[in-house]
Amino acid sequence: MPLTTACIGAHVTPAVISTLFAHYTDRKSRRHKPTAHVSYDQGLNVIRAFLQHAAYHTVEDLQHFTAQRVPTPGWVRVEEVTIPEEYLSQAAEKITEQLGPRGIMRVGGPTWWQWRGPMKDLKAEWIEMKSDYRARKRTNERCRRIMFYVHGGAYFFGSIDTHRYQLQRHARKLKARIFARKFIRNRSLQMCFLTNPAYLYLLSQHDPSEILMAGDSAGGGMVVSILVTLRDRGLPLPAGAILLSPWVDLTHSFPSVEAGSSLDYIPEHGFMHTPSGAWPPPNADDLMEIRKGAAQKKPGSQTSIGDVQPTRDTETAVHGFDVRKDSAPAVTAPGGRAYPGLRPDLKPVTAEQILTNEADQITVRMPDGSTITIKDQIQMYAPNQLLSHPLVSPILQPSLGGLPPLMITTGGGELLRDEQIYLAHKAANPSAYLPFDPYLDEHDPDRTIINKYEPTYVQLQVWDDLCHVVPTLSWTRPAKAMYRAIAQFGAWALSRAQKQAIEIPKNEPDSPSMSPNESGPSSPDTVEEAEKPGQVGKAGDPLPRFHQHMIRQRVDRHGAIFPLDPPESLPALQQPRDKIGAVNPMIVQKWLGAKKAWDERFAQEKLNVQRRRIEEFKRGYFGFDGEMPPVCALASRRREKDITPRVKEEKSYAMMLWSFMASKHDREMAEGQKNAEKEEEAARRRSSEKKKRRPSAASQRRTQSQTVSDMGQANGSDQAAAAEKESGPAQGQQSAQRADNPAPASPA
Repeated sequence: MPLTTACIGAHVTPAVISTLFAHYTDRKSRRHKPTAHVSYDQGLNVIRAFLQHAAYHTVEDLQHFTAQRVPTPGWVRVEEVTIPEEYLSQAAEKITEQLGPRGIMRVGGPTWWQWRGPMKDLKAEWIEMKSDYRARKRTNERCRRIMFYVHGGAYFFGSIDTHRYQLQRHARKLKARIFARKFIRNRSLQMCFLTNPAYLYLLSQHDPSEILMAGDSAGGGMVVSILVTLRDRGLPLPAGAILLSPWVDLTHSFPSVEAGSSLDYIPEHGFMHTPSGAWPPPNADDLMEIRKGAAQKKPGSQTSIGDVQPTRDTETAVHGFDVRKDSAPAVTAPGGRAYPGLRPDLKPVTAEQILTNEADQITVRMPDGSTITIKDQIQMYAPNQLLSHPLVSPILQPSLGGLPPLMITTGGGELLRDEQIYLAHKAANPSAYLPFDPYLDEHDPDRTIINKYEPTYVQLQVWDDLCHVVPTLSWTRPAKAMYRAIAQFGAWALSRAQKQAIEIPKNEPDSPSMSPNESGPSSPDTVEEAEKPGQVGKAGDPLPRFHQHMIRQRVDRHGAIFPLDPPESLPALQQPRDKIGAVNPMIVQKWLGAKKAWDERFAQEKLNVQRRRIEEFKRGYFGFDGEMPPVCALASRRREKDITPRVKEEKSYAMMLWSFMASKHDREMAEGQKNAEKEEEAARRRSSEKKKRRPSAASQRRTQSQTVSDMGQANGSDQAAAAEKESGPAQGQQSAQRADNPAPASPA
């Protein structure tokens, strides 16, 4: 049964009812948690129930459902554009330089990831509030606030439409134009490539000081990789970047993933789905047999693959791993750890191991002394040997210095919390958080990069007990506070880059202004010195001062700001270098437990899918001469019929309902703005009519005999009209104020 609104509603409704009932019968345990708000509690459990239900459908079903169209509200303006081919060529050239010869070999070739499949053109959308568009049109003013947004979705699902209500909120809060490009269905490593041309296109339209980058989850991880590529290639960097719960460590090597969390909706064991043509791909054993046999028969020949028949262990093929408990366990790296992309001797995997897929086998020593060799691909985004590549897991970049100012928000209750906290400190103090030496030996052998760049300014906000990507629950109180904080940083970064003040949008019911003693010049030199909690600001409010290139804040669910615990007390920052980028045996145990049960349930389906993919694999690559795209990529499909065709756009009534609920506040604010514009226009007309009725000078001379009282009344009327023209039609419609000095405070 396909993933439809009806089946989702049937599965989610019991969760809604049980959550509502539990919320009122067990209030005590929720008293100090964000789930004390019933709207947040309901939203969290609805997403959790949806992901649980989606697991019983194929990857294609989930991709199709989340790619369905959500109509644009009447108060939002959308414009679709096509990215010209020249920017794709420029981006390909820069990414090829960034990868280098070895990187190109590891990803499987220099051209397959430039292919767009059924999506012949790279499309993007401009999203903005109609009221802002009309205001700029009246004054013939160009917009100097651009947010380039990269949405998340675990690198394999989601679309502009699933995030439309969030993009609208960002546009309204910052009075900005949002630019977001569309994805192809089956993402793989092509996602990162297709994001770079969109930014290069923006640079042809706007100065980099007018551009902000932003991304959530997987999109946040891609933004970091894009920024590093721009930095290393000498391309203009944007004014700043906003990372919302960025996923930056695909090896899952930090403690928070191991500990788990009941306050998050991400499955602790990772994403599982019903087997299909898209997932899972043939495992490492099958690919090794096929590719080794092909190389032995006719080196370099594509058609010879069809003559090779892999020898399959059915149990290993079903589960995707094997277990050894004998006295001579398989060789592992020191400490029994496994490092994707490295051999047991901690040297980089060889070209032969990569080309035969032997490098995709990960051998881990478990706590009980057994040794497990994982043969299935772990993450849907990239093969196992690429999980540690710095463009896939930016936490392993040699340095995150030299980037524009960053805002990093993380939920205190989310699984990925630790890697996000580590990312912030690594950017602000690059020399103190270096990758493991074997990783550095491959990506910065002469240690040039780690000493090349200055620290990056970072604002880190850890929100108490909140889940992954809180703006997803945009109707809740914590999400509203986070949107304000995002707009505050965005306006500050744009103002700093443009060296001019940013207009403050008018106050809203959910956007209390910060008092002077909570931020700005009167703030203490460091956030840690603050005695009283402040409140998150809004667009135009100044930021607190940076201390050692950081603003470190803990924020509660009401938006109150407190000092973040010192670095020495944060588990994320106590993780040894040799454990970052290493596969954690405890996380493997959790993943394998769920995977074994899942694969047994769908054993026959999985075997059939893999058998079918192997047969297709033998037919040779489709359209890529001598290249070897990862088998998880759409580019690796072998037959024309397997290339996903364009399908007719469908409306998603489930996402329409979700978006309608999530954008209720924006709709109310847009209606209020529209009414205010009507009142302002009516006031202008009244003022114009009064001006026309004002007597001429000759008429005034003829009426010199009027009484003093009459003249005083007439003059009073003129004065009132002039005052109304000067001050505006109504209280609250005054012109917006200007921000304080936007330049960041230096620690010196």
